[in-house]
Amino acid sequence: MLFENYALNAVALKNRIVMPPMTRSRAGAGDVATDMMAEYYAQRASAGLIISEGTQISQQGQGYAWTPGMYTESQIAGWKKVTDAVHQAGGKIFAQLWHVGRVSHTTLQPGHAAPVSSSAIQAEGVKVFVDVKGCGPESGVGEMLQHTMPRALTSEEIPAIVNDYAQAARNAIAAGFDGIELHGANGYLINQFIDSQANLRDDQYGGALQNRLRFMKEVVTAVSNAIGKERVGIRLAPLTTLMGSRDDTPEATYLAAASVLNDLGIAYIHIAEADWEDAPVMPAAFKEALRLIFRGTLIYSGKYTKARAEEALQNGWADLIGFGRPFIANPDLPYRLQNDLPLNQPVKEQFFGGGKAGYIDYPQAK
Repeated sequence: MLFENYALNAVALKNRIVMPPMTRSRAGAGDVATDMMAEYYAQRASAGLIISEGTQISQQGQGYAWTPGMYTESQIAGWKKVTDAVHQAGGKIFAQLWHVGRVSHTTLQPGHAAPVSSSAIQAEGVKVFVDVKGCGPESGVGEMLQHTMPRALTSEEIPAIVNDYAQAARNAIAAGFDGIELHGANGYLINQFIDSQANLRDDQYGGALQNRLRFMKEVVTAVSNAIGKERVGIRLAPLTTLMGSRDDTPEATYLAAASVLNDLGIAYIHIAEADWEDAPVMPAAFKEALRLIFRGTLIYSGKYTKARAEEALQNGWADLIGFGRPFIANPDLPYRLQNDLPLNQPVKEQFFGGGKAGYIDYPQAK
């Protein structure tokens, strides 16, 4: 099934293989996507669907050095080069829209202000990649620093951030993307509202589960109104504890989130499964319950092999499967998977920042 066509609403995919979002920290001056980034994505256009690296919706939404934005005219123009290159190579691409919330540092924030979050909680040991010396992405040299203590957003500030998401979605469509994915996973801002241990609010955005889901619902609604719900997806990570984010009852929380998202009628939910050593396994019953509740497309990513992917598709848990790190070193991954060819191994030291090496110089099999 992995190599079959799939209709993601009006977006026709040539296979069920997804290249999921992966931060590579190679944006140029002004956090603008570069010609090199256009080549990188175009090389991987044989994926059924590419989802771009996380792209901040505002300067406030940035948490790492050299990540691209989606809020200035020059950033839109930079991304247009990327989408044109992908489309010319026969691919489809969604933009992942990102606000990191607390996972940032004052050096990245407007006016060196504190980052914002659902609550004023610092995630101990959670570090961000910062270019303290201003060396630029080509150097590939930065520092990992503990994220700055955030301040809690006031309820009056939240509508402006919701609007930033909607405007970024409009910008993404103007830049030629086929749709957008909201980053609601891995301990970033949407996730910081959802998860019980990251949200200590006592207003309409905190406490009861429906209140903790309110920010997600408002963002999804605003983005859907801006560009059409059929072009909107969201990434969620029910069991992931990245960036210090934890929920006391993840299955109940994320089944409720899926119900809200089903009612809103968006295109897909992208589940990021925990993928580190000894990570908790997402139970089959949880996946089956998600399938019953959410009637749109389901994407799963996280240490998938060809065999595991086929199992997930055959069992009906997933419609599309994301292969993350294998795509870094194998631009022709679908061809390699289909023909059972060996995979190149990625160079981890070249994941973030740097130039062409470890980015656009991996060999293709044909």
